[in-house]
Formats: sequence, C-alpha cells, structure tokens
Amino acid sequence: MNADELRSLQAPLKAQYRDHPETALVTLRAKGRIGGSITCKIETGKARVEAGLHPATGGDGLRACSADMLLEALVGCAGVTLRAVATALGIQLRDATIQAEGDLDFRGTLGVSKDVPVGFKQIRLHFGLDTDASEEQLATLIRLTEQYCVVYQTLSHPANISVLHRVISR
Repeated sequence: MNADELRSLQAPLKAQYRDHPETALVTLRAKGRIGGSITCKIETGKARVEAGLHPATGGDGLRACSADMLLEALVGCAGVTLRAVATALGIQLRDATIQAEGDLDFRGTLGVSKDVPVGFKQIRLHFGLDTDASEEQLATLIRLTEQYCVVYQTLSHPANISVLHRVISR
C-alpha cells in the first residue's frame, strides 16, 4: 500500500468522523472464561488464547502470560502504526523490527512485599529500522508513531477502569 492508497482508504472515515463525531466512538470488547489449572481462555475473535500463570509465579510456561500479551499488544500496535505513518509520510522502510521489554518484580504480584508495586516498573520500546530516511524524517516517524499508537498512549496515559461484577447463580 502506498500513501495515496492509504489516504483514499482513510479519507471517507476521517470525513465521517469530522461530520458525525459520535460515529468515531467504538467499543471494543474482549471476553474470557476461566479454565482449569488457573487459566483464562480468551476469545479474541481471531483465535482462542489460553492465559496462565507466568513461571515466576508458579506457572508451567505452556500458556500465554498476560504481561507478555500486554507487551505483544504494544509491539503489534506500534508496528502497525509505524508502517501506517511511514506510508503516509512516504518513508521507505525496507524492514523494521519492533521489540518491547518490561521489568516486573514478582514480589509485588505474589504479595511477598507490600512495598513492591504490582505491574511493570518500566517498559522499553525499541525500533530497528532499515531505511535511508534522514534523522529528521526518523524523528518525525517515531514521534507520530508514539502519538497515534493506541496501546502506547493507553500505557502512557492510563484510561479510567471501572470494575463491575454480577452473580450469575448461587
């Protein structure tokens, strides 16, 4: 896909969202069901993923770790956004690798220490770019990728999360 094809694909959507802003708000959903062996089967709409405990918390390593999936979501979103921004700017990428790594102290997750927070302490996002683009173009590419990557922005500026529950049966 080139810049003109991308613009042509997105132009009607942008016009619709400008004229009817309410149509731009889309509710995305994820659903899962607990399984045996401390797992949760997640229905992604594309494939079923079974999440389980990370080996650092007693898991066997045979199932997806939710923290790994968070990093994978960041990589996927950043990669798609990088490609879209490069296409829109006319920056030729012969290849690009995207890697995310994050530091977790499992003492927090396991309740070993109340002084250790649960969750990532730091996440690093790396781009390996095979391109002839100038440093100025690359700075713009990375800045716009950060700006428009949904997962990056959500991690950088956390959304308000509400937790609801209902009892199905007793």
